[in-house]
Amino acid sequence: MTLTELNSSPDHELMRVLLECCDVPAWARAVAAGRPYPGVDALLAVADDAARRLAPADVDRALAAHPRIGERPQGRGTSADWSRREQAGVDPDERTRAELLEGNRAYEDRFGRVFLICASGLSGEQILAALRERLGNDPAAEDAVVADELRKIALVRLRRVVDQSDAA
Repeated sequence: MTLTELNSSPDHELMRVLLECCDVPAWARAVAAGRPYPGVDALLAVADDAARRLAPADVDRALAAHPRIGERPQGRGTSADWSRREQAGVDPDERTRAELLEGNRAYEDRFGRVFLICASGLSGEQILAALRERLGNDPAAEDAVVADELRKIALVRLRRVVDQSDAA
């Protein structure tokens, strides 16, 4: 989708695309409401600002759409495809995979949700190190980290939406 197409898409089509980037209707509405965008930077600035204002319930909703890190995302569709792509560098060896599984369990026991990280460009070892470090966070600090990681993922995905056609 080009920026021109994003600017002119019917609301229902654009909302579907935006919710694949971040499954938070308030975020998607804020991004859609900013149209027309003069450039990608302006689009990303609005998306970034909207993501920084996510409520805890918004973050929880969006987390439900994310697979555990290190697990192969199931299903079909844009969000599952993006998750597979974002975790492409994770492909850990057996030891790292087992440690990620154990770390995910510990994280879920401690915080009551899946461990979320913007995995684009990170190795399994880097993700495991971040997971271990974040297990030491208090809940309030971790809430802030999770919200920021979700923001990063939403922006990576939104950029991918408008960059798709430029690569074709």
